[in-house]
Amino acid sequence: MKVIIDTCAWARFLRRNRPSPDPVAQEVARLVRADAVEMLGAIRQELLSGAQPAERFEQLRDYLRFYPNLPLDEEDDEKAAGYYNHLRQRGVTGTGTDLLICAAAVRHGLRIFTTDGDFAAYAQHIPIKLHRSRGTP
Repeated sequence: MKVIIDTCAWARFLRRNRPSPDPVAQEVARLVRADAVEMLGAIRQELLSGAQPAERFEQLRDYLRFYPNLPLDEEDDEKAAGYYNHLRQRGVTGTGTDLLICAAAVRHGLRIFTTDGDFAAYAQHIPIKLHRSRGTP
């Protein structure tokens, strides 16, 4: 199964001086090796924003180009907005980017790998599936 890797999990994988072992980084590496990664433009933008110096930006940009963007359309935008309204009625606040990830994941039948606890709250109210590292419940 293909997985959308959220920015926070990618960041742990891409971190130069990460603690060892880092189970999140290890799981991203496993997903990369398994060719199980789907990329969204919003995640690519977040990863590249703030990449310094320019050489690091270019290196990261070139690496991420291996993962083409999953095509999104009006249906994804509308579903994300619907999720926002649905969650808000239940006292849960989500960001536009998070809910676009959720909408794309649902439409394409993908799981989401993230360390962001907000997604667990979303999963209680909308039909997203979260990816767990191997060995975790």
